[in-house]
Amino acid sequence: MKKKLILFFSLLCSIVMISQESSQSFSLQEAIDFALENNRSAKNAALDIKAAEKQKWETTATGLPQLSANIDYQNFLKQQVSLIPAEFFGGNEGEFSEVIFLTKQSVTAFAKIDQLIFDGSYLVGLQSAKVFLEISKNAKEKTDLEVRKAVINAYGNVLLAEESVKILERNISILQKNLDETTKIYENGLEEEESVEQLQITLSGVESNLNKTKRLKTLAYQMLNMTLGLDINAKTFLTDALENLTAQYISINLLESEGNIENTIDYKIAKNDEVSKSLLLKLEKSKALPRLSAFINGGYSAFSNTFTFTDSDQDWFGSSLVGINMSIPIFSSGMRSASTQRARINLEKAKDDLTETEQRIKLEIAAAKSDYQFAIEDYENKKKNLNLAERIEQKNQTKFFEGISSSFELRQAQTQLYSSQQEFLQAMLDVINKKAELETVLNTINY
Repeated sequence: MKKKLILFFSLLCSIVMISQESSQSFSLQEAIDFALENNRSAKNAALDIKAAEKQKWETTATGLPQLSANIDYQNFLKQQVSLIPAEFFGGNEGEFSEVIFLTKQSVTAFAKIDQLIFDGSYLVGLQSAKVFLEISKNAKEKTDLEVRKAVINAYGNVLLAEESVKILERNISILQKNLDETTKIYENGLEEEESVEQLQITLSGVESNLNKTKRLKTLAYQMLNMTLGLDINAKTFLTDALENLTAQYISINLLESEGNIENTIDYKIAKNDEVSKSLLLKLEKSKALPRLSAFINGGYSAFSNTFTFTDSDQDWFGSSLVGINMSIPIFSSGMRSASTQRARINLEKAKDDLTETEQRIKLEIAAAKSDYQFAIEDYENKKKNLNLAERIEQKNQTKFFEGISSSFELRQAQTQLYSSQQEFLQAMLDVINKKAELETVLNTINY
């Protein structure tokens, strides 16, 4: 028996430990930090930066010395025959003698160093690689901003669902109590059957909403898990409360901040696009410049009618060569001119897009501030309305059981209360989401 108890408690401890390991708890900030490391989009954006760094070096390396080696082995299955005048060997004039100049087998081993001296395209390519890396970093920054906003929205939706379930369960408990009391009064002949039926209708509606909200809560947790980069069915617990978060997310200073347009991520992306189009124009212009490169090579060759190249007495003949190559574009039938003009047109478009982006961002900031301010004001209003609705419902409940008001009036007060409860929860969530939206537009978050 003692052994069985030890085994039982060991299994119980193991189950508890596994349960603790398989579940995770997050405050909102912890959830944001976790998502920035584990969200799949954020991880891919980080990998894009690494790829851009490698591409930058790849571009740089094209202008550095390039070393290559070549080994060539030849074995003539049938040697080539050459004809020379027979008179060279004392023969008759007009006749030819068959001569084989090369050995049946040969090996040639050469090494070559190439060095680019000048190429306008290479210089532009170096600048473009830096810009491409900057574009990748901006894309990562934008992804992080979107991931942060998505986490806040998903986290808030879970809290909203949790609070909604609690409120609906509390409402059902109160309604069930009212229904039981009203049923007893009706059975004693002191109340009309309609009063019981009105409460039954109200209770049925609230129970239906509860079932729906529970399903939505499950979906909200799954969406949060996916945003965090977890399995959608992972056990996740949230440590922040909706009302506390709302209080933290009310910031008047944020409404008063002017905001630096050039600091916003969309402006940075548009500016980088203008720079990249400018570099493309320079690239097309550089194609009219000459290209200068140098090389040096050296190697050894060996010849034999049989494979004796590994013998120590095999003769090897060395040779080396140094040279400079210049390629000068002269005439392209207008192709380079057309390419340059096209690049110049694209640059003008990029400048217009930058101006358009700047104006759009100003409008987005103004709209986001307006929405955030309204969310704060609406939150305060909904909070007052909820207090009033609770008082009205309580008064009507007292009047109903005292026989002063009808069940219809009680149901109206209850419906108004339930509506005010949901509106208050939504108002709290709006404060959190609208602040996140404004911060995203302003790009005021420091990671």
